[in-house]
Amino acid sequence: MVSTSESATSDMSAKVAASGAENAGDAKVNSSDGLVHADRDQETVESALIDRAGGGPGIGRLMLAGIALVLIMGLFVFLPPEYSQQVSILVMLVLSVMGIIFIFSIAIGFVHLSSTSRADAFARAFLDGLSRGAIVTDWEGRIVYANRAYGDLTGSASERDVSTIERVFSHAEDASEIVYQMNQKVRSGMNVTREFRVPHSVVALNGDDGQSSVSEPHWYRLCARPLELKGYRKPLIVWEISDVTEDRARQESVFQELQDAVSYLDHAPAGFFSTQADGRIAYLNATLADWLGIDLAQFRPGSYRLRDLVLGDGLALLDAINTNPGQTTTGVVDLDLARADGTSLPARLYHKVPVSPDGAPGETRTLVLNRSSGEGIAEDLRVAELRFTRFFNNTPIAIASLSEDGAITQSNAPFQRLFAHVLKSAGKNAVTVVDLCGDGERDAARAALAAASEGRTQIDFIDSHLPGNEDCSVRYFISAITDGAVAHGEEARETAILYAIEMTEQKALERQMAQGQKMQAVGQLAGGIAHDFNNVLTAIIGFSDLLLSNHRPSDPSFPDIMNIKHSANRAASLVRQLLAFSRRQTLRPQILTVPDSLSDLRMLIARLLGDKVKLEINHGRDLWPLKADIGQFEQVIVNLCVNARDAINDQSGDGGTVTITTRNLTAKDVEKGHSRPEMPAADYVLIEVSDTGTGMTPEVMQKIFEPFFSTKDVGKGTGLGLSTVYGIVKQSGGFIYPVSVLGEGTTFQIYFPRHEPTAAEVSAAAEEGERKEVARDLAGNATIVFVEDEDAVRAVGSRTLQARGYDVHEAENGVEAMELLEDLGDKVDLVVSDVVMPEMDGPTLLQEARKAGYTVRFIFASGYAEEAFEKNLPEAERGKFGFIPKPYSLKQLATAVKEQLDGN
Repeated sequence: MVSTSESATSDMSAKVAASGAENAGDAKVNSSDGLVHADRDQETVESALIDRAGGGPGIGRLMLAGIALVLIMGLFVFLPPEYSQQVSILVMLVLSVMGIIFIFSIAIGFVHLSSTSRADAFARAFLDGLSRGAIVTDWEGRIVYANRAYGDLTGSASERDVSTIERVFSHAEDASEIVYQMNQKVRSGMNVTREFRVPHSVVALNGDDGQSSVSEPHWYRLCARPLELKGYRKPLIVWEISDVTEDRARQESVFQELQDAVSYLDHAPAGFFSTQADGRIAYLNATLADWLGIDLAQFRPGSYRLRDLVLGDGLALLDAINTNPGQTTTGVVDLDLARADGTSLPARLYHKVPVSPDGAPGETRTLVLNRSSGEGIAEDLRVAELRFTRFFNNTPIAIASLSEDGAITQSNAPFQRLFAHVLKSAGKNAVTVVDLCGDGERDAARAALAAASEGRTQIDFIDSHLPGNEDCSVRYFISAITDGAVAHGEEARETAILYAIEMTEQKALERQMAQGQKMQAVGQLAGGIAHDFNNVLTAIIGFSDLLLSNHRPSDPSFPDIMNIKHSANRAASLVRQLLAFSRRQTLRPQILTVPDSLSDLRMLIARLLGDKVKLEINHGRDLWPLKADIGQFEQVIVNLCVNARDAINDQSGDGGTVTITTRNLTAKDVEKGHSRPEMPAADYVLIEVSDTGTGMTPEVMQKIFEPFFSTKDVGKGTGLGLSTVYGIVKQSGGFIYPVSVLGEGTTFQIYFPRHEPTAAEVSAAAEEGERKEVARDLAGNATIVFVEDEDAVRAVGSRTLQARGYDVHEAENGVEAMELLEDLGDKVDLVVSDVVMPEMDGPTLLQEARKAGYTVRFIFASGYAEEAFEKNLPEAERGKFGFIPKPYSLKQLATAVKEQLDGN
């Protein structure tokens, strides 16, 4: 019942109108006259220039309906007469019923007599009234629809003047290329939008030359999309075109205004920069860039940091403003900026940190005045002010002015840097000189401030540490101000100047020097005691050997004499420790058996630990030998045990346990449970020294091997113990690692590489054994001069050598020995001399003997290693003399004499 002749047209109108509605916002921007064109009445909409959609399908349906009626009428001709009347009555009855139904449908509004629905009329009116030009073409490029706005934009007054988009822009080379590309993308199913510029309007492009020559450039926005529609086998192509020349003009105007503003700022007579929260320079104007020698063409936001531009501690002044930003407060700072050529630029900065509504600081705004030029300032005043500013901010001393109540009113950059954490924690509250001192020095600070308020001009100083940082020492000087000056920008009267010098390093050096002097004094004392003690022990061991030579093991006195000798040997090991402590013993690596070495140290360690600390030593089975200096090895163990004792005593007064554990580790064991990045997988002898003390924090463990680092109180440690241990272990080719749990204890793991004796060492040991076998007969008949200042040692040595057949002449010092050489001449075969003697020592005796022409051989006896005095001998004599360490036994003395006389 409803007419369908316009259904296809309605579909197209609705779809194109819907697509136009999607871009209604664009129409609102691109056109100032709304949906209805300005030259048309607002209540009427002019029809489209071309609307061929749906015409063909509507006529076809009418023709089909007509043919159907003709066929029905033809039935009456061919029907027999007896049926024709019945059929006629039936047809009339059907048509009557249909007519009644049609009339009823019209009455109730179900059927409308108009050719299109209301929705179709609205869609067509909307599409026809678009301010943007719209044109629809089929797949072959034939125009299906074009609205009136399209004709206005392209200069088409009638249907025959309308051209496709391709023809409209065919005279503009760049535009035609864009249209071609858009057409290809639309045909592939894409929606495309482009904006482009043509030298003349599209009307001028398709008009005469005269009009084209006067037309200005235009900007157009062109949209294209495919449209599926009933009745068409292939999609239609919808083109929409808008003139956006005015919008572009407005944008270019705004951009030009922005460019002008930037140009004004760039060429202002003052510098300007802005920084981000992380200190990166976000903007730099041309004036400041010129002052600093920065090429703006190479500058990129973030390529420079604020610290790159500010010299010295000036950054601390800006950080103080950044820490407490305000929306209205602008900080004034005088400092030096760094030029690209390395020179400085004195400048005054007006620094502001804007704050966002949520309280977060934004990018800073900083105005820079060049103070190297004298515009507006008297030259002498400018120079004086500039010189003072440079001195004030670049001095290594922190300076601040104090008000009557001791509050900081003004400060320089070093002050801001030194007390940054105190000022930051105070926030916007005033910081006083009392706040800068420790609890024990605050009364002295108040007294010094009171004296300054009374006008006393003497300078008082206070040594203190920073609050919350006892490791930082500061010395304060407070000087009174007598001119009644007013603080800069404040109403408070300045009463004093505060000078602060950080003394942390100096105090540390003073402590180290005092400790070093103490160590040197103790070392000298230990060395002197060791020298005298060695002489006593030599006499005790010598006389014990003489007694043992005259007593058989079955003699009742033999065990007592052996105990005396054993005690003397134990005392000799203590002396070696004293010599190692005084650094007068040259240490040599040798093959060590760990259980034997620790056994010799057990008594010494037990005495060092005291009665409350228990010592446990647990050895693994069949420990491998290692090669290390016996003195260094003992020093490592002793130092670790002393540290363990101190940790236990700090934990509680009830004592604890120090455990030394040894075992072998194969390369596989290292890979499985002891792997460290810097420790190769190999065979090691592991020595662990554990305690039940206080343990260490991870921060302390990172520093324990640093020289002069100590957690002990002043005077209780040098800070060199563990660093010495670390150096010894590393020099021996080993590794040391601490393992600690706070409150439970610490374990030091020492990995010494396993030593496998080489063929040369085996051969040397065999030769040493052969020499010992040969040297069992220690008798001889040579003439020996025995030089020793200690009577007992000289007596026992002389008796020992005489008992073996030697002709021995005694001398108390080098002078007497030279007299004996003059008397005996070439009869003397050997000189056995002590090193340290009054009047003339052993090395001097050797030099004087060589000067006198004597080629006699020498053996030196000393508690110190031969390297300690060998450097004092002539080059030709080094390595040619014999050496026997004190304390020595009679057998050791006789063996050394025999080997030297035999040339060994």
